[in-house]
Amino acid sequence: MSLLDRYIARQFLTNIVALLVILFCFVVAVDASINIDRFARIATGMLERRGVEDPGFVRQAIATVGVIVDLWWPRLLQLFNFLLGLVLVGAMGFTCTQFVRHREFVAMLAAGQSLARVARPIMIVAIGLTVVQALNQEYVIPRIAPLLARDHASAGRDRIGSTHLPLTPDGSGRIIQARQFDADQEVLYDLFVIERASDGRPKRAIRAESARWDGTGWVLEGGMAEPRTEHGTPEPVDRIETALDPTQIKLNRYKAYRNCLSFRQTGRMLERRDLLDERTQEELMRIRWGRVSVWVCNLLTLSLAMPFFVTREPVNMARQSLKCAPISLTALMGGVLGSSAAIPGLPPAIGVFIPVMILLPAAIAVGSSVRT
Repeated sequence: MSLLDRYIARQFLTNIVALLVILFCFVVAVDASINIDRFARIATGMLERRGVEDPGFVRQAIATVGVIVDLWWPRLLQLFNFLLGLVLVGAMGFTCTQFVRHREFVAMLAAGQSLARVARPIMIVAIGLTVVQALNQEYVIPRIAPLLARDHASAGRDRIGSTHLPLTPDGSGRIIQARQFDADQEVLYDLFVIERASDGRPKRAIRAESARWDGTGWVLEGGMAEPRTEHGTPEPVDRIETALDPTQIKLNRYKAYRNCLSFRQTGRMLERRDLLDERTQEELMRIRWGRVSVWVCNLLTLSLAMPFFVTREPVNMARQSLKCAPISLTALMGGVLGSSAAIPGLPPAIGVFIPVMILLPAAIAVGSSVRT
């Protein structure tokens, strides 16, 4: 990249970082101000469990801030993915406004440079950040998914907690139920399993005090199998191999967990079609391919908005912003909603790209009409 390209890229990246910091601080400050009493109670409970009965104001404040940070740092990584498209358009507008204010576009034209040079470093930075967004979604978010499943009451704890497992088919003729599922330790308590024959009749029932996942199956503690026949006798069972693993249980029990799965994880879930109903399969398909659609829509929206700010003559940037805002917001929201909505008659893997098909010709038409 030339000196001019590096200068434009640096200005654009600086504005992106500034906007992200401002938006992050605003979101966290609003949530903290609304739930400050709850955070303070959680901090007090944490200090009491550590043996601090009468903490001072400073220690109480530090503990409260720690609770807020503990809850929000994983959420900010996810929020980065949600806000990147909007931030790219906003940072581009601020960058071009600075160039117009200081007559830098005029200087570029006087030096014989086309204004198309402005778009190149901006798009390179935008593509680079989109790659970062994809890596964040595929490698970081799945690792911190348990932290993202927490609510405000669970702040300060790096645990999802426990839930009840209702009667759930595993796709191999079994129906599995448990009084309690510890999502953090991946342990089932008071396990009850019904194994069925090919005609659907119960073949035997398995009971166990607990079951722990070892990577390929559930290792039972105190497991006993009771045949559903007249002369059957109970026999010990120490293991059950099934496709119903902890990830699948979390997917069924925690709806927010689905958006934290990576492309590869959703692919593995979709391979187990006997564990998913048709609605869940379509939802996972939209989540899997909808992310790609949103990434492309963000870049197309940026290219669609750029001609409003890259102009040969100095213009009123406030007026240009008012013209650009409804188009950009419609494109961004349309990309998000279109990639998550079910379209009758179209497979989910194709329907999520409808916004891309709409924005692509519009971006090409607008970009080719710019007087550079």
